[in-house]
Amino acid sequence: MFFLPIGLKIMGRVWTPISDAQQWAKPYVKSQEINVFLRTVAAIGASLVLSATAQAETPLPFALDWKFEGPAAPYFVAIDKGYFADADLSVEITAGSGSLDAIPKVATGAFPVGFADINSLIKFLDQNPGAPVTAVMMVYDKPPFAVIGRKSLGVEAPADLAGKVLGAPPPDGAWAQFPIFAAENGLDMDAITVEPVGFPTREPMLAGGNVAAITGFSFSSFLNLVRLDVPEDDISTILMADYGVDLYGNAVIVNTEYAAAHPDEIKGFLGAIAKGWMDAIADPAGAITSLIERNPAADPALEQRRLQLAIDANVVTDYTMANGMGGVDSARFASALDQIATTYEFQSAPEAALYFTDAYLPEGGFPLQ
Repeated sequence: MFFLPIGLKIMGRVWTPISDAQQWAKPYVKSQEINVFLRTVAAIGASLVLSATAQAETPLPFALDWKFEGPAAPYFVAIDKGYFADADLSVEITAGSGSLDAIPKVATGAFPVGFADINSLIKFLDQNPGAPVTAVMMVYDKPPFAVIGRKSLGVEAPADLAGKVLGAPPPDGAWAQFPIFAAENGLDMDAITVEPVGFPTREPMLAGGNVAAITGFSFSSFLNLVRLDVPEDDISTILMADYGVDLYGNAVIVNTEYAAAHPDEIKGFLGAIAKGWMDAIADPAGAITSLIERNPAADPALEQRRLQLAIDANVVTDYTMANGMGGVDSARFASALDQIATTYEFQSAPEAALYFTDAYLPEGGFPLQ
């Protein structure tokens, strides 16, 4: 209920509460003036309600792993359609510079939430025991880690990498998993020449024939090559998940201290993200409209295709269709940890509970159908 403070000055007059007897004793208070007074009080009340609603929105900065490209569109959809606002959240999204980028940002508390490669998170937590960060929602059920080659340069299958030059950015999430891919496919790492490259030069080097293949995210590197006029039928995309790699991909991560203190905010945040993804799956073109508003220089058609590739290969999988989006399969996750251990020496025995929790997800995840 809205209460009018005693002595409030409105329309140049100081108004004070009056009894019924006083009301009848003051005939000079005209009905028109009373109506003006009541309308003014109502306007003030509405203003205070709107102000309270705006103040109720909790700021929640969100750190992405990469630039504002197609797969980032669902998060902007969640802003534009008011899904974050419905959860009383004010979300500002910040671009990243690689799969490892968001992890320290969230671990230090600079960002309460982020988007990062869970395999990199596992290693980070092993090297920084007790760091307050964990994954809470799997987005890329099937990781986009890939080796992208050119058929004209002799790369179509894993075995073709022997004797070839492979371009790999050191911070790249796909490169971080390459030793597992090599082990699962019996590749001799010594037979492959690895050329460290930067993210901006990775695809241009492959397009120019300076390397025969590169590591990268399937949906990004493939389309970047197409944009560089490499014929699509000359591009070979070797998805590591199709060649024995059981790893998961990118997930929403949280600062665990923040999440423990604000569980409802995290649950609302994840629910909004799920709605953004479901809208993007149903209407990719509409989702790209939200993206282009934040990145006007992007090519809408290219980014829509990039988003569609991510949806088809990484988000909508047999598992997520059957079990909902967001969770992980415990047996597969255990296998993934075993695979990581084949190429990475854990300082402490890996514990799945340290790297992922479903405590902020609804029972059964977020249905995709």
